[in-house]
Amino acid sequence: MARDRSPKCRQCRREGMKLFLKGERCLTEKCAIERRSYPPGEHGRGRIKQSEYLLQLREKQKARRYYGLLEKQFRTYYAKATKATGVTGEALLRMLETRLDNVVYRLGFAASRAQARQLVRHGHFQVNGRRVNIPSYQVKPDDVITMAPNSSAQQVIRDATDLTASVAPWLQADHDGLTGKILKWPERSEIDTPVQESLIVELYSK
Repeated sequence: MARDRSPKCRQCRREGMKLFLKGERCLTEKCAIERRSYPPGEHGRGRIKQSEYLLQLREKQKARRYYGLLEKQFRTYYAKATKATGVTGEALLRMLETRLDNVVYRLGFAASRAQARQLVRHGHFQVNGRRVNIPSYQVKPDDVITMAPNSSAQQVIRDATDLTASVAPWLQADHDGLTGKILKWPERSEIDTPVQESLIVELYSK
């Protein structure tokens, strides 16, 4: 399965903010943003001419990297969002948030989305009692996520829960039993993704 293999810290520096792509490292002084807060590359410290297109592009790239998607995957989600009812930008974020790998991360069962993706791919989680190894699987309200029986990743998952300060209000997590439940569809006010989705819609609408 295709995935973005570019350096994670370089992506955060490019967007000028922490995207929390490397889990626990992002919380320490080793974080690249803490050490070099300017964009990567030879002209990283130079003055960049701002434009409407640049702002829109940066928001799209930020969202794509935040959720760990390739351009083709992200564009497919946008195409589906345009056909959904309601505001296109909010529908896009809702679909990204309800990916199984993101939900595993939001529940606190992984230190990063990359780790969550790997755990799902290796079959360490079940949805409603059935093993699911597709990171893009779309969960829905009342779905129950549990760790697969006899999973060899139990300690890794428990270590990740120790880093979790809180769980999104549209989710319910039991860190002792390592189970989670989707209570409802997430509303925009409950999604803390640091992007302006309206700029993404403007970019793709051109």
